Amino acid sequence: MPATGDSRGRRAERIAAWRLRLAGYRVLARRYRTPVGEIDLVARRGRRLVMVEVKARPTEALARQAVPTRQRRRIEMAARRFLAANPQYRDFAVRFDVIAVVPGRLPVVIADAWRDGDGGGRRVA
Repeated sequence: MPATGDSRGRRAERIAAWRLRLAGYRVLARRYRTPVGEIDLVARRGRRLVMVEVKARPTEALARQAVPTRQRRRIEMAARRFLAANPQYRDFAVRFDVIAVVPGRLPVVIADAWRDGDGGGRRVA
């Protein structure tokens, strides 16, 4: 039986969380839901918080394109709510990453995938 989109998404999030832990991050929240949006993973390393959108796609290029501006805004609003609900992190640096989960490859971290609406981002090995 083929996996549903939701089960593929959950599997991709588990893989992405594993990737973050290997890089020294501690996962603080999974599927952090608010009325304005959802963050797939919230992780911390030192005094940096990373809000992660996980994309399971056939290619890295498709994963990079899979976070449109509207979704970015929703993730940013959810991040503000996370910070408001967790004031102990208010002075932390915040970054928005995308982790591309591509079949047959290690997860690819696109660090700082966007900031204040720009579409930047750099690949991290």
